[in-house]
Amino acid sequence: MLKTRIILVVASVAIVWLLFLLPKVVVENTDQITAKEGQEVAGDPHTTTPAALRESINSLNAQYLEASGNEKSAIFADSLASMYSKAGQFDSAAWFAEKAASFFKNKESLIKAGNSYYDAYTFALDPKKQSEMAEKTRSFLGQVLEADPANLDAKTKIAMTYLSEKNPMQGITMLREVLEQDPTNEQAMFNMGMLAIQSGQYDRAIERLTDLIAIYPNHVQGQLLLGVAYLNTNKKEKAREQFELVKKLDNDPAVQAAADSYLKDLK
Repeated sequence: MLKTRIILVVASVAIVWLLFLLPKVVVENTDQITAKEGQEVAGDPHTTTPAALRESINSLNAQYLEASGNEKSAIFADSLASMYSKAGQFDSAAWFAEKAASFFKNKESLIKAGNSYYDAYTFALDPKKQSEMAEKTRSFLGQVLEADPANLDAKTKIAMTYLSEKNPMQGITMLREVLEQDPTNEQAMFNMGMLAIQSGQYDRAIERLTDLIAIYPNHVQGQLLLGVAYLNTNKKEKAREQFELVKKLDNDPAVQAAADSYLKDLK
């Protein structure tokens, strides 16, 4: 049971997001819209959408459909992207962010589109869809990185998209380059620790995650993964300390449930 759960957790790029959100998952089939080009944009079943937010989305979408492919339409698309992201509907958020970026074509819109597709990528379970979202992420954030090579957030996200491709070393190399430029880069440090766990290098994961939390002690995901690494090296007391610490750091019910599930295995 424990081994299976750990495998499921580390198998995804959205390793801790999925673990934290899993107890909250409710499938919704009502949040679908048809854009004027005939593109069907389906919502992602990762969170329930509050009624007020859903009403706002429906209202704004009606205005978007009435617009005529101009700046006003792009502004509606940008707002819809933000609303769908807030609702946890990442596919739809990415689709609208792309529509806005295709009009504005500025750094901000490209970053938003790239980040939106990255969110959709992290939650994609179907390999084909994951590959498509990864390609879109690289397309938009690649333009950002080309214009601004110092944008390490864009580079880190691009790196992560390669990890589910045929050449994962390309992504690992990029993460190493990020850490060469910024040895304390939070996301790169965490991702390298996560990858060490994914590859079964638990001692290496402990080193990387210990370095991470020494700088970012409130990094809940890092603290949780450090517990997983300790658990897999049979350091049960240290694992217990980590999971108990996670419970103190974040009182979100999903986080509490995740930590409790591991603590239960230590009894």
